Amino acid sequence: MAPSSVVVTMENTKNISLVEVNDLDSPAFRDKNKAANPKRFTKVLLLKAQRTLGCIPKTFASVKKRIALSDEEPKYRGKLYRFIRAFLAISVVALCIEIFAYFNKWELNLVNPWEVQSILQWTYMAWISFRADYIAPSLSKLTTFCIVLFLIQSIDRLVLCLGCFWMKFRKIKPIINEDASDLEDGSYCPMVLVQIPMCNEKEVFAQSIGAVCQLDWPKDRFLVQVLDDSDDEVLQQMIKNECLSWKEKGVNIIYRHRFIRTGYKAGNLKSAMTCDYVQDYEFVAIFDADFQPNPDFLKLTVPHFKGKPDVGLVQARWTFVNQDENLLTRLQNINLCFHFEVEQQVNGHYLNFFGFNGTAGVWRIKALEESGGWLERTTVEDMDIAVRAHLYGWKFIYVNDVRALCELPESYEAYKKQQHRWHSGPMQLFRLCLPTILTSKISVWKKANMIFLFFLLRKLVLPFYSFTLFCIILPLTMFIPEAQLPAWVICYVPIVMSILNILPAPKSFPFLMPYLLFENTMSVTKFNAMVSGLFQLGSAYEWVVTKKTGRSSESDLLAFAEEESKKMNEEKLSRRLSESGLELYGKLKEHEQEIPKKKKANKIYRKELVLAFLLLTAAARSLLSAQGIHFYYLLFQGLTFLIVGLDLIGEQVS
Repeated sequence: MAPSSVVVTMENTKNISLVEVNDLDSPAFRDKNKAANPKRFTKVLLLKAQRTLGCIPKTFASVKKRIALSDEEPKYRGKLYRFIRAFLAISVVALCIEIFAYFNKWELNLVNPWEVQSILQWTYMAWISFRADYIAPSLSKLTTFCIVLFLIQSIDRLVLCLGCFWMKFRKIKPIINEDASDLEDGSYCPMVLVQIPMCNEKEVFAQSIGAVCQLDWPKDRFLVQVLDDSDDEVLQQMIKNECLSWKEKGVNIIYRHRFIRTGYKAGNLKSAMTCDYVQDYEFVAIFDADFQPNPDFLKLTVPHFKGKPDVGLVQARWTFVNQDENLLTRLQNINLCFHFEVEQQVNGHYLNFFGFNGTAGVWRIKALEESGGWLERTTVEDMDIAVRAHLYGWKFIYVNDVRALCELPESYEAYKKQQHRWHSGPMQLFRLCLPTILTSKISVWKKANMIFLFFLLRKLVLPFYSFTLFCIILPLTMFIPEAQLPAWVICYVPIVMSILNILPAPKSFPFLMPYLLFENTMSVTKFNAMVSGLFQLGSAYEWVVTKKTGRSSESDLLAFAEEESKKMNEEKLSRRLSESGLELYGKLKEHEQEIPKKKKANKIYRKELVLAFLLLTAAARSLLSAQGIHFYYLLFQGLTFLIVGLDLIGEQVS
């Protein structure tokens, strides 16, 4: 028998005969396998295609329902949908032409113009020549410029990570003077003013006031200012009652409400600092309405000022009660962990300067006064005062070990508005502060750091190249293949940078790809905010209080405590208020119950939807060119834009 022979023997040979194949490579054997495998493979593909097509009607029905239930203002609908239809029409026409050329195997760039037979082929060849001679060179120059910015920003990110690693390796952290570390004898307990600015913070005011009033500091050495800018009389009364309750427990607390509420948070803080009794205090600690500091917060921060008269600010880190609530909060946690663990810590140690986070920080009142106090000229009053204080020579200390509990926005709408304010404000401030920075007496190195690193690279360049490179240039290169983006720009470097971002939050590694895609999606909002702030457009001074839910890490205990506190407050009010006061309180309670709750509605985000369709159209075009990385990136990025545009991320609407 030949060495390549195979004998198959069956015991039951009634209907089966002996089969001997003398050559596995024989034409008959190959033909049989070729006939069987494609049929089986085709059946599997058809089955999967049938299942996929079966999901499409359900998906479109869900999208149609969400659009129908959206609460987009009617004034946007006509122009918006006309623009989207026109934009899509151009993209679809271009895609159809490319598909037609692909299936007809037109390689007109290799054909002599005199050999072209049809007018359609000639038109297509003319378009190829035009884009190669006029569009591609300009697009290539813009691409190169954005890639250079991308690499510079990536190097900056890498240097920050190396600096953080070195601090971890050498265990470098701010040190408290020995004579200031022991507070038990009360030798160093300066007067501290604690401010809680708030505006219509119904869900969280009680938590914040309760946490601040329980700070472990001599009761006669600190005063709590509740700075209420609420426009709801019922809420004002509730906050005032909360303050009265803590005042009865021996806490020095004052409730302040402005009749003329201008300047947003900056105006609120500025008004509070004009009180006569403020001059008796040396330091001021600021907490937003959703912050819950630990009782030892002041004992861990204030001693850093002892023996350091040039220190103007001690900033603590934020931690979050709802970081695992949904995908949106998980992605926010990655960004903020990097910001505090890397950016703030490295800048605080090596430069003695960083942007004040607006809350969970302690200021030396003298530093505030010498720097000009709170100004109402931008929507980032915290960054404004930090820049001015640094120009006056004050140093900052960041303590990563001291943490204050707070809350992340759980809906995309709230997060989008927050990010718009955080990215338009710095550009407003840059316009205003640039002349002052250039003429200040600080060193040239500090000026360069503030202008090029703090403002331009991290506040302007990042949203510019992120939006331009990945949302505009990349889709264009699919229709203009003469100007291609290399794979390392699309894939490898962004993944490495995302890994560096996730290192401070190692539990978030499973969310690496969603984080990368979502950050590119947010570049639309950040770019729009940056441009509006830089050129003083209409939305530059928009200020919307970030929506809170009042979550706590111990929700059951909190709910029980709030219920008990509510009952106690009602009993105290019954004893304390007069008969007319009780009548007023009853009316306020009835008014609160009568207020109808607004039904949540879905949102539609126009820019994200338009870009979703653009990226998906470009993905279809890249499929014709068999560009693997480009296709998969455009596909998943387009789907991410679609999910965000339909408000399917974050807090969901039932």
